[in-house]
Amino acid sequence: MQRVSPASFREAASRFATGVAVLTALDEHGHVCGMTANSFVTVSLAPPTVLVSIMPGRMHRAISATGRYCVNVLPDHGRDLSRHFASQPNTGASPDYELVDGLPRLQGCIAWFACEVTRHVDVSDHTLIIAEVSTCDHRDATPLVFFSSRYHRGAGAPVER
Repeated sequence: MQRVSPASFREAASRFATGVAVLTALDEHGHVCGMTANSFVTVSLAPPTVLVSIMPGRMHRAISATGRYCVNVLPDHGRDLSRHFASQPNTGASPDYELVDGLPRLQGCIAWFACEVTRHVDVSDHTLIIAEVSTCDHRDATPLVFFSSRYHRGAGAPVER
């Protein structure tokens, strides 16, 4: 099988619009850690199950140690927070957390999911972390969207009702 180049794959995949979320967790010392992720997927409704894809590092270690994480969906004005948690610390970002269900939830997120890990699946240089949602909530607001390697505000007008 012929393999596509990573650069070509990245360009093609960037044409799939995604919401932007920050994963948060408490590490083994009880410190908050977080990372930006656009690889958040709902898997099942019964039981409510989600999946995130992460590389080895601090967040991977925290989730592995505690078996829990929180997904925080960012609002349209959350670009600075997204960049901050994507290893581009930004003075305009000041993460503010509230402990909900024992997990750090970002203030101002438009949806959040408290997750209990059920399975890890190693795939190439990432781990798929599958979890059941123990609690979640949302508010009406416009999401931050990532498309064509750029941030965008809003989800646009509905095509159909």
